[in-house]
Amino acid sequence: MKTIGILGGMGPLATADLYRRIILFTKADKDQDHLHVIIDGNAAIPDRTAFIIGKGDNPLPEMIQSARALERAGADFIIMPCNTAHFFFDDLSRISSIPFLNMLQLTVDHIRNTCGSDSTAGLLATDGTIQSGIYDQYFAQRGIHLVKPVATQKYVMELIYEGVKKGNYSFGTDGFFKAVEELAEKGASRFILGCTELSSAKDIYHFQGDFVDPLDILAKNAIEYAGGSVINDAAKEN
Repeated sequence: MKTIGILGGMGPLATADLYRRIILFTKADKDQDHLHVIIDGNAAIPDRTAFIIGKGDNPLPEMIQSARALERAGADFIIMPCNTAHFFFDDLSRISSIPFLNMLQLTVDHIRNTCGSDSTAGLLATDGTIQSGIYDQYFAQRGIHLVKPVATQKYVMELIYEGVKKGNYSFGTDGFFKAVEELAEKGASRFILGCTELSSAKDIYHFQGDFVDPLDILAKNAIEYAGGSVINDAAKEN
Protein backbone atom coordinates (compact mmCIF):
# COMPACT_ATOMS: atom_id res chain seq x y z
CA MET A 1 0.00 0.00 0.00
CA LYS A 2 1.11 3.55 -0.78
CA THR A 3 0.95 6.41 1.72
CA ILE A 4 -1.28 9.34 0.72
CA GLY A 5 -0.01 12.87 1.30
CA ILE A 6 -2.61 15.65 1.50
CA LEU A 7 -1.34 19.16 0.78
CA GLY A 8 -3.98 20.86 2.88
CA GLY A 9 -5.01 24.03 4.63
CA MET A 10 -6.67 25.37 1.45
CA GLY A 11 -9.04 25.62 3.29
CA PRO A 12 -9.04 23.66 6.55
CA LEU A 13 -12.63 22.38 6.20
CA ALA A 14 -11.98 21.14 2.67
CA THR A 15 -8.87 19.32 3.93
CA ALA A 16 -10.83 17.61 6.68
CA ASP A 17 -13.60 16.76 4.21
CA LEU A 18 -11.16 15.08 1.84
CA TYR A 19 -9.73 12.90 4.62
CA ARG A 20 -13.26 12.05 5.78
CA ARG A 21 -14.25 10.99 2.27
CA ILE A 22 -11.16 8.83 1.90
CA ILE A 23 -12.22 7.03 5.08
CA LEU A 24 -15.88 6.71 4.04
CA PHE A 25 -15.08 5.44 0.53
CA THR A 26 -12.43 2.92 1.58
CA LYS A 27 -13.46 -0.72 1.76
CA ALA A 28 -12.43 -1.68 5.29
CA ASP A 29 -13.67 -3.98 8.05
CA LYS A 30 -11.43 -2.59 10.79
CA ASP A 31 -9.11 0.34 11.53
CA GLN A 32 -6.09 -1.51 10.22
CA ASP A 33 -7.69 -1.89 6.76
CA HIS A 34 -7.61 1.86 6.20
CA LEU A 35 -4.89 3.67 4.29
CA HIS A 36 -1.95 5.58 5.73
CA VAL A 37 -2.64 9.28 5.22
CA ILE A 38 -0.30 12.16 6.07
CA ILE A 39 -1.81 15.65 6.16
CA ASP A 40 0.07 18.94 6.07
CA GLY A 41 -2.69 21.40 6.97
CA ASN A 42 -0.84 24.62 6.25
CA ALA A 43 -3.52 27.30 6.63
CA ALA A 44 -0.80 29.97 6.26
CA ILE A 45 -0.75 29.40 2.48
CA PRO A 46 -1.89 32.74 0.98
CA ASP A 47 -5.23 32.87 -0.80
CA ARG A 48 -4.90 31.46 -4.31
CA THR A 49 -7.67 33.53 -5.90
CA ALA A 50 -6.30 36.79 -4.46
CA PHE A 51 -2.91 36.10 -6.06
CA ILE A 52 -4.33 35.06 -9.44
CA ILE A 53 -6.41 38.24 -9.74
CA GLY A 54 -3.43 40.37 -8.66
CA LYS A 55 -4.51 41.23 -5.12
CA GLY A 56 -2.48 38.94 -2.88
CA ASP A 57 0.81 37.23 -2.09
CA ASN A 58 2.18 34.30 -4.06
CA PRO A 59 1.12 31.05 -2.35
CA LEU A 60 3.62 28.89 -4.25
CA PRO A 61 6.55 29.13 -1.77
CA GLU A 62 4.38 27.91 1.12
CA MET A 63 2.87 25.19 -1.07
CA ILE A 64 6.36 23.99 -2.02
CA GLN A 65 7.31 23.82 1.68
CA SER A 66 4.22 21.70 2.37
CA ALA A 67 4.93 19.38 -0.56
CA ARG A 68 8.50 18.83 0.63
CA ALA A 69 7.30 18.26 4.20
CA LEU A 70 4.98 15.52 2.94
CA GLU A 71 7.83 13.89 1.02
CA ARG A 72 10.07 13.94 4.10
CA ALA A 73 7.27 12.46 6.19
CA GLY A 74 7.01 9.47 3.87
CA ALA A 75 4.16 10.22 1.47
CA ASP A 76 4.30 8.20 -1.76
CA PHE A 77 2.12 10.63 -3.71
CA ILE A 78 0.33 13.94 -3.10
CA ILE A 79 -3.21 15.21 -3.56
CA MET A 80 -4.57 18.75 -3.07
CA PRO A 81 -8.13 19.51 -1.96
CA CYS A 82 -8.20 22.93 -3.65
CA ASN A 83 -9.29 23.49 -7.22
CA THR A 84 -7.71 26.94 -7.54
CA ALA A 85 -4.38 25.62 -6.21
CA HIS A 86 -4.11 23.53 -9.38
CA PHE A 87 -3.10 26.76 -11.12
CA PHE A 88 0.31 25.87 -9.61
CA PHE A 89 0.13 22.16 -10.41
CA ASP A 90 2.92 22.13 -13.01
CA ASP A 91 5.29 24.08 -10.75
CA LEU A 92 4.62 21.74 -7.83
CA SER A 93 5.03 18.65 -10.00
CA ARG A 94 8.42 19.86 -11.22
CA ILE A 95 9.85 20.27 -7.71
CA SER A 96 8.38 17.04 -6.37
CA SER A 97 10.16 13.69 -6.45
CA ILE A 98 6.83 11.87 -5.92
CA PRO A 99 3.68 11.87 -8.09
CA PHE A 100 0.83 14.39 -7.82
CA LEU A 101 -2.71 13.35 -8.72
CA ASN A 102 -4.46 16.10 -10.68
CA MET A 103 -8.00 16.61 -9.37
CA LEU A 104 -9.07 18.73 -12.33
CA GLN A 105 -7.95 16.25 -14.96
CA LEU A 106 -9.57 13.38 -13.05
CA THR A 107 -12.82 15.37 -12.91
CA VAL A 108 -12.86 16.08 -16.64
CA ASP A 109 -12.09 12.43 -17.40
CA HIS A 110 -15.00 11.42 -15.14
CA ILE A 111 -17.38 13.70 -17.06
CA ARG A 112 -16.16 12.34 -20.40
CA ASN A 113 -16.57 8.76 -19.22
CA THR A 114 -20.04 9.26 -17.73
CA CYS A 115 -21.57 11.92 -20.02
CA GLY A 116 -19.64 11.63 -23.28
CA SER A 117 -17.47 14.12 -25.11
CA ASP A 118 -20.44 15.89 -26.72
CA SER A 119 -21.84 17.07 -23.38
CA THR A 120 -21.81 20.56 -21.85
CA ALA A 121 -20.62 21.12 -18.30
CA GLY A 122 -21.06 24.17 -16.12
CA LEU A 123 -18.32 25.38 -13.78
CA LEU A 124 -19.08 26.77 -10.32
CA ALA A 125 -15.82 28.07 -8.86
CA THR A 126 -13.84 31.00 -7.46
CA ASP A 127 -12.95 34.03 -9.54
CA GLY A 128 -9.36 32.73 -9.55
CA THR A 129 -10.32 29.39 -11.05
CA ILE A 130 -12.65 31.05 -13.56
CA GLN A 131 -10.23 33.77 -14.66
CA SER A 132 -7.16 31.53 -14.82
CA GLY A 133 -8.88 29.12 -17.21
CA ILE A 134 -7.28 26.13 -15.49
CA TYR A 135 -10.29 23.91 -16.12
CA ASP A 136 -10.63 25.09 -19.71
CA GLN A 137 -7.42 23.44 -20.89
CA TYR A 138 -8.53 20.00 -19.70
CA PHE A 139 -11.99 20.35 -21.23
CA ALA A 140 -10.48 21.55 -24.51
CA GLN A 141 -8.20 18.49 -24.58
CA ARG A 142 -11.25 16.23 -24.19
CA GLY A 143 -13.45 18.20 -26.60
CA ILE A 144 -16.12 18.88 -23.96
CA HIS A 145 -17.91 22.25 -23.94
CA LEU A 146 -17.53 24.26 -20.72
CA VAL A 147 -19.71 27.19 -19.66
CA LYS A 148 -19.31 29.57 -16.72
CA PRO A 149 -21.59 32.00 -14.89
CA VAL A 150 -21.21 35.69 -15.66
CA ALA A 151 -24.17 37.64 -14.27
CA THR A 152 -24.36 35.38 -11.20
CA GLN A 153 -20.67 34.69 -10.48
CA LYS A 154 -20.76 37.07 -7.51
CA TYR A 155 -23.26 34.77 -5.77
CA VAL A 156 -20.91 31.81 -6.07
CA MET A 157 -18.10 33.84 -4.50
CA GLU A 158 -20.41 34.99 -1.70
CA LEU A 159 -21.33 31.44 -0.72
CA ILE A 160 -17.65 30.42 -0.73
CA TYR A 161 -16.19 33.41 1.13
CA GLU A 162 -19.07 34.80 3.19
CA GLY A 163 -20.63 31.43 3.91
CA VAL A 164 -18.37 28.39 4.09
CA LYS A 165 -14.96 30.00 4.67
CA LYS A 166 -16.38 32.11 7.51
CA GLY A 167 -18.24 29.17 9.02
CA ASN A 168 -21.49 31.08 8.46
CA TYR A 169 -23.67 28.11 7.63
CA SER A 170 -26.87 30.13 7.91
CA PHE A 171 -25.81 31.91 4.74
CA GLY A 172 -28.47 31.26 2.12
CA THR A 173 -28.04 29.40 -1.17
CA ASP A 174 -30.61 31.27 -3.29
CA GLY A 175 -27.90 33.23 -5.10
CA PHE A 176 -25.82 30.11 -5.69
CA PHE A 177 -28.75 28.38 -7.35
CA LYS A 178 -29.28 31.42 -9.58
CA ALA A 179 -25.79 30.65 -10.90
CA VAL A 180 -26.83 27.03 -11.48
CA GLU A 181 -29.86 28.29 -13.42
CA GLU A 182 -27.65 30.55 -15.56
CA LEU A 183 -25.43 27.59 -16.44
CA ALA A 184 -28.47 25.45 -17.29
CA GLU A 185 -29.73 28.19 -19.61
CA LYS A 186 -26.33 28.05 -21.35
CA GLY A 187 -26.82 24.32 -22.01
CA ALA A 188 -25.06 22.69 -19.06
CA SER A 189 -26.40 19.32 -17.96
CA ARG A 190 -23.83 18.71 -15.20
CA PHE A 191 -22.54 21.26 -12.70
CA ILE A 192 -18.99 21.05 -11.38
CA LEU A 193 -18.47 22.06 -7.76
CA GLY A 194 -15.14 23.57 -8.75
CA CYS A 195 -14.22 24.88 -5.32
CA THR A 196 -13.79 22.53 -2.40
CA GLU A 197 -15.79 24.88 -0.17
CA LEU A 198 -18.67 24.10 -2.54
CA SER A 199 -17.97 20.39 -2.04
CA SER A 200 -18.39 21.00 1.69
CA ALA A 201 -21.48 23.14 1.06
CA LYS A 202 -23.04 20.25 -0.87
CA ASP A 203 -23.11 18.21 2.34
CA ILE A 204 -23.96 21.10 4.66
CA TYR A 205 -26.91 22.34 2.57
CA HIS A 206 -27.87 18.97 1.04
CA PHE A 207 -27.68 20.17 -2.57
CA GLN A 208 -30.01 18.41 -4.98
CA GLY A 209 -29.14 18.32 -8.68
CA ASP A 210 -26.71 17.01 -11.26
CA PHE A 211 -23.58 18.08 -9.43
CA VAL A 212 -20.10 16.68 -10.09
CA ASP A 213 -17.95 16.79 -6.96
CA PRO A 214 -14.19 16.83 -7.68
CA LEU A 215 -13.44 16.10 -4.02
CA ASP A 216 -15.32 12.78 -4.22
CA ILE A 217 -13.57 11.92 -7.47
CA LEU A 218 -10.13 12.73 -6.02
CA ALA A 219 -10.78 10.71 -2.85
CA LYS A 220 -11.81 7.60 -4.80
CA ASN A 221 -8.89 7.84 -7.22
CA ALA A 222 -6.45 8.34 -4.34
CA ILE A 223 -7.76 5.22 -2.63
CA GLU A 224 -7.25 3.13 -5.75
CA TYR A 225 -3.85 4.68 -6.53
CA ALA A 226 -2.74 3.82 -2.99
CA GLY A 227 -3.75 0.20 -3.53
CA GLY A 228 -7.04 0.24 -1.66
CA SER A 229 -10.57 -0.48 -2.85
CA VAL A 230 -13.54 1.86 -3.05
CA ILE A 231 -16.31 0.55 -0.83
CA ASN A 232 -18.83 -0.41 -3.54
CA ASP A 233 -19.95 0.39 -7.07
CA ALA A 234 -22.63 2.81 -5.87
CA ALA A 235 -19.98 4.90 -4.10
CA LYS A 236 -18.19 5.37 -7.43
CA GLU A 237 -21.12 7.30 -8.89
CA ASN A 238 -21.38 11.08 -8.62
